[in-house]
Amino acid sequence: MTVAAHLAELRRKHEALSEQVEKIQRSPGSDDLEIAELKKQKLKIKEEIERLAQV
Repeated sequence: MTVAAHLAELRRKHEALSEQVEKIQRSPGSDDLEIAELKKQKLKIKEEIERLAQV
């Protein structure tokens, strides 16, 4: 897998997590722990994207 393809996949995953977080936040009785975990995953992906983009 090329770096560009890997970056594209990471960006797709990041966007999917963003949508999932928004959906959960809009639902009544949303689970704060689940939201926090998803946001951690998003942050890890964002950091990986930034790291790879600098190469």
